Amino acid sequence: MSIHQENHTGVTAEQLRRRADELDRRDALAHYRDAFIGTDTPLSYLDGNSLGRPLKRTAGDVAAFIRDEWGGRLIRGWDEQWLNMPQAIGDQLGRAVLGAAPGQTIIADSTTVVLYKLVRAALAAVQDPDRNELVLDTENFPTDRYLVEGIALEEGLTLRWIEPDPAAGVTVEQVRQAAGPRTAVVLLSQIAYRSGHLADLPGITAAVHDAGALVVWDLCHSAGSVEIDLDGPDVDFAAGCTYKYLNGGPGSPAFAYVNARHLPSLNQPIWGWMGRKDAFEMAAGYQPASGIRGFLSGTPAIFGMLAMQGTLDLIEEASMAAIREKSLALTAFAVEVFDAWLAPLGADLASPRDPGERGGHITVDHPDFTKATVEALWEGDVIPDFRSPHGIRVGLSPLSTSFSEVLQGMAAIRERLQG
Repeated sequence: MSIHQENHTGVTAEQLRRRADELDRRDALAHYRDAFIGTDTPLSYLDGNSLGRPLKRTAGDVAAFIRDEWGGRLIRGWDEQWLNMPQAIGDQLGRAVLGAAPGQTIIADSTTVVLYKLVRAALAAVQDPDRNELVLDTENFPTDRYLVEGIALEEGLTLRWIEPDPAAGVTVEQVRQAAGPRTAVVLLSQIAYRSGHLADLPGITAAVHDAGALVVWDLCHSAGSVEIDLDGPDVDFAAGCTYKYLNGGPGSPAFAYVNARHLPSLNQPIWGWMGRKDAFEMAAGYQPASGIRGFLSGTPAIFGMLAMQGTLDLIEEASMAAIREKSLALTAFAVEVFDAWLAPLGADLASPRDPGERGGHITVDHPDFTKATVEALWEGDVIPDFRSPHGIRVGLSPLSTSFSEVLQGMAAIRERLQG
């Protein structure tokens, strides 16, 4: 289709191009794009919900750390700053992104390990032998399902599965039907990793509490893309990664949130020297550190925390409200282009149409989409990701993605479908 041809919706490519340009001109966050490496290249990056772009300042931050702190202070760095970084950055994350008061968030291990700690701690907190069921959903991210299956096997617990609409997500009513007098813990994701469905976190949390159970939220696809309030609805526990919208880099450590009301009586199950009340005492016997620090286990990943500091500074400057507003506009434009270019070619939108029910990505299904389709797009410097069996996921990071970049990437997907 040439730039002046019409598609089945009557919208020309030139009209979409002008619309993308106008949206970029009106974008109040557009200047933040210049803060990221690679945004001045022709590449269309549509996978920021899997791995965020690095900030330009990160290279300088890491170099300064090597030169001045690691190289200059050496082992003294632990006493002077590094020991406090997991909680200091956790508090900033709680303030800027999670709607969490200080002392409840800490940067710790991988998401899988953090979730394991939280689910096991939640189970220990229930203290009711009749509550022997774990509730989760069939569309949740594999790690969440696998670790809960493993915990159920370890503890002799029963799994109760919610089966949501794959193109939507778990609803409050489904949770109310699944959770009951035998439920101990419910583990759900705020944003469905495939469809992008945004769950009703306050409503579901209330439903779980009404059933007398505790809730653990996976915030991997929501932290940094939607406004979150953990303290308001009295969420029990939450975890999330930092390499997506928080731009911490490959393998950057995850965070753990534990509601302050649970902290005085809880122990997490992986006892390590950094979670002890005095890590360098090296004494016999484990005595957990007080507060959220007790959810640490091993040595903190200092390098993995450096990059996310820059993004947290940007988020506090821009505000999550403004970031969410742009995220809504980005996904709405992506759906508009889908309707004009991909739906007429037989593609299906495997995500909610209501912008308020979406996170920061959409998924497009087509019988001809395969992993090879995405590999071919990657070769042409258009980078979405593939979700089996035949979905292409378009992830849009508000601080680093432009509307023109979205249009360019969707145009390449259309060209693959046209053959």
